Amino acid sequence: MLKPREELILSSIIRQYVLRVVPVSSSSVLDECGLDVSSATVRNDVMRLEEEGYIVRPHHAAGSMPSDKGYRYYVTNLKGPELPLQERFLINHLFHQVEDKLEEWLNLAVTLLSQQVKNVAIVTTPRSPATQYKHLEMVSIQPHLALVVLVLHGAKVRQQLVTFEDDMTQEELTSMSGRLNKLFAGLSMAQIEPKVAALNKTEQLIMQHALRMLQAEDACSGQGMFLEGWHFLINQPEFSQGARLLNLIRLAEQKRLADLMQPHNATEYGVRVIIGRENKDEAVHDCSLVISRYGLPGAPLGSLAVVGPTRMEYERTIAVLSYVSSLISLLVTELYGGTVTRRSHMNNN
Repeated sequence: MLKPREELILSSIIRQYVLRVVPVSSSSVLDECGLDVSSATVRNDVMRLEEEGYIVRPHHAAGSMPSDKGYRYYVTNLKGPELPLQERFLINHLFHQVEDKLEEWLNLAVTLLSQQVKNVAIVTTPRSPATQYKHLEMVSIQPHLALVVLVLHGAKVRQQLVTFEDDMTQEELTSMSGRLNKLFAGLSMAQIEPKVAALNKTEQLIMQHALRMLQAEDACSGQGMFLEGWHFLINQPEFSQGARLLNLIRLAEQKRLADLMQPHNATEYGVRVIIGRENKDEAVHDCSLVISRYGLPGAPLGSLAVVGPTRMEYERTIAVLSYVSSLISLLVTELYGGTVTRRSHMNNN
């Protein structure tokens, strides 16, 4: 844990480095912070920050640059950044001007994010939660053949023919359907799979077909992606050589950027910041991702994200992303049958 003065010095180094992209001298820190201490004291604090890994220096006499650890400490200790009221009114007004269509909202969101934070912005289309088994029925066609009808939550119906090794009467099929429905009603494919091994051979056969239908339904509900802001990265000194930018473009083309935006668990909300080597993909080890989900539990969900160098204006980025995602959540909730009205939210913020 850093001492208060060390926190001030680290924050000053980060602010100045983000702004100027040059190593920050101790004298600049002293001038910017207005600390009532000697320059020697500041240098000692800077040396401790370096020893603890919060900053790096190209060589002993050089100025300081934040490390991933320094950025992480800074982000973790931000106090709920918010956009100024005037900017919130402007964003509200812009959303009020577009048509009440999901694609229009998402297009506006990705454009706004990119322009507001001067980095790449990504917005994924909503994706429904994992398909849930509601109930299953079986209709005898022939002694060895039955039609399996799987009803999913959301009133979707899927069906498939199943061939049995032994003759099965309609009574036996109905009884078996009842047992399976008691076991699996309301569950997703991931929740059902571990339970299948405990079933008898015929029930396993039926549930294997049911699982394939659930899997096919989940695969159909893939996500689209809106992306904007490459021109902002081209002007960033970190991407002047082109190789880093090329890596990001390849990730986007391969849809792997959207994969990096996926939450750790289904209940995760709020803004999440992934800095430098915290990213699981080596291609973005020099970048940071700031991510927020939109939508409400039980409703279709998507994500908004900003991608840029680790030298990012985290406070502003978090504030913009948080506010835009809250607006999109409201709009999507209304679109999918929510009770809160868009106009009331627009007028009360």
